[in-house]
Amino acid sequence: MTTVAPDSATLERDAHPPEPNLEAIKARQQATWAAGDYAVIGTTLQSVGEHLCETVDLRAGEKVLDVAAGNGNASLAAARRWADVTAVDYVGSLLDRARARAAAEGLSIGFKEADAEALPFDDGSFDVVLSTFGVMFTPDQAKAAGELLRVCRSGGRIGLANWTPEGFIGQLFKCIGRHVPPPLNLQSPALWGTPTHLGQLFAGHEVVATPQTFTFRYKSADHWLEIFQRFYGPTNRAFAALAENGKSSLRADILALLNRFNRDGDRSLIVGGEYLAVVVTKR
Repeated sequence: MTTVAPDSATLERDAHPPEPNLEAIKARQQATWAAGDYAVIGTTLQSVGEHLCETVDLRAGEKVLDVAAGNGNASLAAARRWADVTAVDYVGSLLDRARARAAAEGLSIGFKEADAEALPFDDGSFDVVLSTFGVMFTPDQAKAAGELLRVCRSGGRIGLANWTPEGFIGQLFKCIGRHVPPPLNLQSPALWGTPTHLGQLFAGHEVVATPQTFTFRYKSADHWLEIFQRFYGPTNRAFAALAENGKSSLRADILALLNRFNRDGDRSLIVGGEYLAVVVTKR
């Protein structure tokens, strides 16, 4: 048996893997979150926005920025507490849904289409910066964390809700990744759901992360998958990328995951989704 040694080009590639094209990845992500209708999913997560506002001990009159606001869960929760709220997202259609929700409740919220990695605000503009299951999906994680810190005043708070790797949504993304691999060398969004990584992203500042659970309640595993395949961008695009046999395989794996997490047996679907409620106090 003859063993062929790797050539120098292979050794160089393995030692220094290519950097991901973050701008191209961001463009694909933007299209992903615009697919389906995330607002259908987002409205079910409203309680997370309410809880996060309580976790950061929000005060009436504080200036609040909701980053990657989606259809406005944290924005609405902050406005209900009489804060001065601005919501940003890079998907304009999601902000339109948030704008409609605010109008329906008679809440005053400012909306602006903007990238979480390049926030169009001056340093120290806000008392509180929030993001619920939003900024964790940015491709350049260090840059996004730096922007959250930059626009928050000294002594202000950054409140985050991030899915954990071990929880249901973290495992869902792992499952999807086995069928539709993510870009090479890109950090997993689920790292935002780990205290160690948060400590690195916000080094030098006080970070308190508390495990919480959001409970998904649906008629059945099939019902959950029907809704998420139709309306949730990442699931929608994953199925769209696969041939029919791939779709069947992904469907079977997601249903198995749902049934593994379901605590209501055959009666309905009740699945706990673990996330971290995070408060970063800027020093």
